[in-house]
Amino acid sequence: MTFPRLILETGMGNDLDGEDYTKAACRAVHDAIYHSSISLFRSLNLDSSKMRVKVRIGVAQPDLVDSASVKKMLPHGIVSVEVVPGGLNINDSESGIISVIATAAVEAFYEIDKSKFGKIK
Repeated sequence: MTFPRLILETGMGNDLDGEDYTKAACRAVHDAIYHSSISLFRSLNLDSSKMRVKVRIGVAQPDLVDSASVKKMLPHGIVSVEVVPGGLNINDSESGIISVIATAAVEAFYEIDKSKFGKIK
């Protein structure tokens, strides 16, 4: 049995005036997962709670993201969250406010019996 990646979604989120890295990260995950409809699990009668979901968030200050809050954004699966340097901060020199922009990649993996589907890379 192997766990090939079945789904890759990407998204972007921001917090324009609150300087909240977690809010921007959650919005990026929301953007990634809610603009698509994945009927694979229903069509193949797969248990979505068994999928493994890997979330990677890019923000300018990774240590300011609450990974547990980001994890709660995913409605199914066994979820892991990694926060890495990335994204973008935009400073408004007049107000001193930083707009936080986060990017997200959400990958879903599911255990597949190769013998049932032929060659799987």
